[in-house]
Amino acid sequence: MLQLTQIDPFDRASVDLWWDIYAAAERADRGANTAVWTRNESRHELQQRTETIERRAYLAILDGNVVASGRLALPLRDNLGTAALGVHVTPALRRRGTGTAVLNALETAARSAGRSILTSNASWPYAAGDDGTGIPGREFARRHGYSLALGDVQSRLRLPLDAELLDDLEQEAAAHNSGYTLRSWIGNIPKDLVRDWAELDASLDTEAPVGGLDIEPTTVDVAAVRENEMLLARQNRRSYGTAAQDATGRMVAYTQLVVSGDDGNAYQWGTLVRREARGHRLGMAVKVANLRMLQQHASAVRSLHTYNAGVNTQMRAINRALGFAPSEHLAEFQKKL
Repeated sequence: MLQLTQIDPFDRASVDLWWDIYAAAERADRGANTAVWTRNESRHELQQRTETIERRAYLAILDGNVVASGRLALPLRDNLGTAALGVHVTPALRRRGTGTAVLNALETAARSAGRSILTSNASWPYAAGDDGTGIPGREFARRHGYSLALGDVQSRLRLPLDAELLDDLEQEAAAHNSGYTLRSWIGNIPKDLVRDWAELDASLDTEAPVGGLDIEPTTVDVAAVRENEMLLARQNRRSYGTAAQDATGRMVAYTQLVVSGDDGNAYQWGTLVRREARGHRLGMAVKVANLRMLQQHASAVRSLHTYNAGVNTQMRAINRALGFAPSEHLAEFQKKL
């Protein structure tokens, strides 16, 4: 009989087993060279103690052998009816009912925690098409009652970018955003900007396209921003941020790149422009400035990864102008208990 056991995130051996299965399963579906969270990054996220989210990691044991891993994330401040979960089965042991057993156990744990809206996701190569028919993760979700709520596209940018391209895009954007100023920094957000940053960041999940996902706005919390900055440091990650401010000094746009010190890649995190400031090419302006800073201070980085909702035509157009090329599909699923 399969046994699902929650692991201690400070037990190195258990976390190593959990991560090994996660990485092997992701690479089996997405390609041997696909970028996944590193062992170190995953370990420190599991170890983080915060009042905003509870993270659980599980190992599935059958006949004394570890055959699968699972994860469960429970928001503690907002979206209290939701839970995010993931199931990863050792590739050689698939199609034996293991994934279903782990999923059922995770759903039971989520229900016991008072959650009735479950989310999960699956990725596959872009060349396989946007429907995902035949993709293991896509079909697994479908069979177990998870509906496709939002389709995203992962895109990759090869670095460094040509300086002339950045000059041209900067000049084009500048013609539309006089009256705004840009500020860039590396590491923690400057003290005088962090409140505005927290406000913008809290609205990202609902201001960006959400499709059929049931998502509530997130509480503005400067302390949570600072907690996550400390987590980045423990994970050997480095943040690069750029903001646009209006004439009053209020932040009206921001973007963030995070470089993994473990795998050497850069990852685009949030980019958002306030509704009242849109139409001034500020999205392009902050991204170009941030890329310049990245190339100046992290010249060894050769690849930048980003995700955008498929329906987010404006941001995808900005990324195409910068040279991003689509590389994967990401499906966000939802199930109501």
